[in-house]
Amino acid sequence: MRPVRTAVAGVVLGVLALAGCGQTDGAATSATPTPASSDSTGQGAFPVTVQAGNGAVTIAKKPEHIVSLSPTATEILFAIGAGAQVSAVDDQSNYPPEAPKTSLSGFKPNVEAIVAAKPDLVVLANDLEGVVAGLGKVGVPVLLEPAATKLDDTYDQIRDLGAVTGNAAKADELASGVKQKIDALAAAAPKGKDLTYYHELDTTPYAATSSTFIGQVYNLFGLKNIADEAPDAAGGYPKLSAEYVAKADPDLIFLGDTKCCGQNAAALAKRPGWSGLSAVKKDRVVELDDDIASRWGPRVADLAQAVSDAVQKAAS
Repeated sequence: MRPVRTAVAGVVLGVLALAGCGQTDGAATSATPTPASSDSTGQGAFPVTVQAGNGAVTIAKKPEHIVSLSPTATEILFAIGAGAQVSAVDDQSNYPPEAPKTSLSGFKPNVEAIVAAKPDLVVLANDLEGVVAGLGKVGVPVLLEPAATKLDDTYDQIRDLGAVTGNAAKADELASGVKQKIDALAAAAPKGKDLTYYHELDTTPYAATSSTFIGQVYNLFGLKNIADEAPDAAGGYPKLSAEYVAKADPDLIFLGDTKCCGQNAAALAKRPGWSGLSAVKKDRVVELDDDIASRWGPRVADLAQAVSDAVQKAAS
């Protein structure tokens, strides 16, 4: 989901990105189909049960009117071939472009508005405003897929959504493909370079530590996070001072606030004390797509590619 820039300290990127700004952390989920959940097509029969953030969820029949109130879930649904089954998505779901975007909110979900869309499955990343219980009272199946805390959560959620939509084979192929790409990029990363980095969530500036979802992606490439030593009152998302970043002088800077806040290398150079930063002088400022850097769906492989490219360039 697109980050809520004024409340980063109170929420979790997950990515999150990729820390998952605007999403709350949750336990990993995994698909555990019922005995009747597979057929000769490999797409899955029903009923099917998966373990989600709201417990064991059983879907009686293939859903045809899915409402997604999670931009990450929306991306996954379309990537696994379930796009035609999606009838409405929330106001933050901007990818893929053909997703049926509405005024529904994932941050302030309204049960009546959701029910008016006549869903036979609702997918959420957060249980806010008592929405899970509210939908349960009117008999609407709900799948809660919280912000990922590790890459395995991404793969599990892809398979979860594949199982409950009857697209199990495509979901398994996608999850395996994303994992293989990330593993290959990590294996090819230069060793022993001890490069340091700073990942910026917004211009406050809030950062993400190595313990977050997006921090774990950076860890795969042997990078050292300058935010790890900062006081952290926001569960992995410390608020840094401009002076702190300048003193740390990271080898690489990754910007997750290019679209929301217009940040780029030129903007950084205008900040007091930042024009002399190594990353600025050596053209090592990486301008990420905010959405890719704050969601935990299949495009996490694109994030890994961007990190890989930057590390290879800096190490050469």
